[in-house]
Amino acid sequence: MTGSPTPPLRYVDAGVDVDAADATVRRFAAIAKQTRRPEVLSGVGPFAGMFRVPEGYRDPVLVASADGVGTKLLVAAALDRYDTIGADLVNHSVNDILTTGAQPLFFLDYLATADLSQDRRVEIVQGIGDACVEQNVALLGGETADMPDVYRSGDFDLAAFIVGVVERDRAIDGSRLTAGDVLVALPSGGLQTNGYSLVREIWALGKGLGAEHDREALNTHYEELGGTLGDALLAVHPAFVAELTPHLDAIHGIAHITGGGIPGNLSRLFTGVAAHLGARIDLESWETPAIFDLIQRTGGVEDAEMYRAFNMGAGIIVALAEPDAVALLEAQPTGWRIGEVVARAEDGPTVTGLPD
Repeated sequence: MTGSPTPPLRYVDAGVDVDAADATVRRFAAIAKQTRRPEVLSGVGPFAGMFRVPEGYRDPVLVASADGVGTKLLVAAALDRYDTIGADLVNHSVNDILTTGAQPLFFLDYLATADLSQDRRVEIVQGIGDACVEQNVALLGGETADMPDVYRSGDFDLAAFIVGVVERDRAIDGSRLTAGDVLVALPSGGLQTNGYSLVREIWALGKGLGAEHDREALNTHYEELGGTLGDALLAVHPAFVAELTPHLDAIHGIAHITGGGIPGNLSRLFTGVAAHLGARIDLESWETPAIFDLIQRTGGVEDAEMYRAFNMGAGIIVALAEPDAVALLEAQPTGWRIGEVVARAEDGPTVTGLPD
């Protein structure tokens, strides 16, 4: 007696639906088309994108960076809100290359998952596309990887690669920093894309207590926040290109306040030719936003740890001469003088004035 034949095994049975992925790529291509710049020489679909160096540069230097959104993704997934993390990714990347004075040219994304729905994938990439349009950066291409068994059901990761350009003699490299420069901060509007692993530890988010627990914690309303914890945590990481571009020729240094907080990122200005300098921060110069006070109170986090893990309300810090700092603050009244550049001893701390 012969048994029934075993049905042939297909790729989709292993967790990878090629037909669905191809259909989604076509939707991605339509999003990318909205971001097209004149320099783009190819659309989404070929194995690689092509982008012509813009005209008008005498001695162009290409500037590149790669980054991700971190575990902020878990907060978005817990709330089933995927429309903002793409903007987080773009704006974070744009800010990173802005620290050299570069303007963004093109952007590529990498989305890896096990079985995130096709609609959710498009929602994420639409957020990327919208932010690219806003920042005038071409979405040149990307990669969506289906990786069952590497990622658990519903899990995903998101990363970015960005390229920009700056004239070589206008690049911000720390060589113009000098003692007496004013440090000006522009507000972050929230956590940006860093510190979420500590936040999740405090509220036990994504720690195996279940989706209902996570949603309840994130949907809790706090009077001091004027909304829910989830709303505050998903506040979009702002880009600072529009605010700072008119002042780039006057700026001596830019620190994007990401992982490592104020001390970890501000100290990165004072390397190489600027190793003899440091920064003094005036803690009385600003009021810490309520979300950080709530995090510290709920988690019992020490002051020094807060400043190492979070931006504490300072999204980006720039160094300028006094007259130029005045001009920037007149143009950006939400900014403030957060400190100054100082000479430092050879073995002295790079950043002073913060909690030890």
